Amino acid sequence: MSKTSKSAAAEAQELERSYKLADIVKQRQHTLTTLALQPGEKVFDIGCGVGFLTLEMAQQVGKSGQVIGFDQNPEMISNAKKRCEGLQQAEFHQGDAIQLPAQDQTFDAVSCTQVLLYVKDVPKVLAEMRRILKPGGRMVIVETDWRGVVLNSGDDALTKQIFAAWDSAVPSPNLPVHLGPLLKKHGFSNIQVEAVPIINTEYSPNHFSCEMMKWITKNAVKQGVFNETQRKEFLADLEERERSGSYFFCVNRFLFSAKL
Repeated sequence: MSKTSKSAAAEAQELERSYKLADIVKQRQHTLTTLALQPGEKVFDIGCGVGFLTLEMAQQVGKSGQVIGFDQNPEMISNAKKRCEGLQQAEFHQGDAIQLPAQDQTFDAVSCTQVLLYVKDVPKVLAEMRRILKPGGRMVIVETDWRGVVLNSGDDALTKQIFAAWDSAVPSPNLPVHLGPLLKKHGFSNIQVEAVPIINTEYSPNHFSCEMMKWITKNAVKQGVFNETQRKEFLADLEERERSGSYFFCVNRFLFSAKL
């Protein structure tokens, strides 16, 4: 297995774990409630990952409907196919979101969860979403604003630097403040925005922030914010706060919904 393949496989395994966390299950249910899918509808899931949301959407639209799961990572697609095995209404494609494999005005709904921050040309993806939706079709986008993180740590200035370093690691950071006007520009209406807060008062593998702090501090090392020894000290401080009962983490994800 090549280094790239190993990285893709590791990413898929990490997503498998995170999608089972209560924080993310709650977010997924919020997405499904907002979409309000009906039997027989056609749905396009951009950035389907390992297929948790795709599976539940396929179950809701039933055999008379269709769900397309779409992701750039072949390992994600492989995992998603296994998860949805036996559901004839679910199919999967690999590719880039700036060119969706679908005809014009053929889908009732589109979902896009934590994808656009990795995209250089966000307007192009929004244009593609609009293209494939039927008149009156609806969409849901979920994104995070990492600038609003609240974390009880021993060094507030360093904490801000750690999260600020994420801005230089992705093509389109801090999207929530820009998405509303972009959606309106691309012809979407009835635009609604809801906060989906993730609040953790425990630093444990059972909560979102534990693994998140590991990977975001790894990125901070890559960006030169601090070295590996300092990273370990920072994480050790969070572990100590867990033991003393003073750990606190909060970040807002934002669920955008709109119609054509």
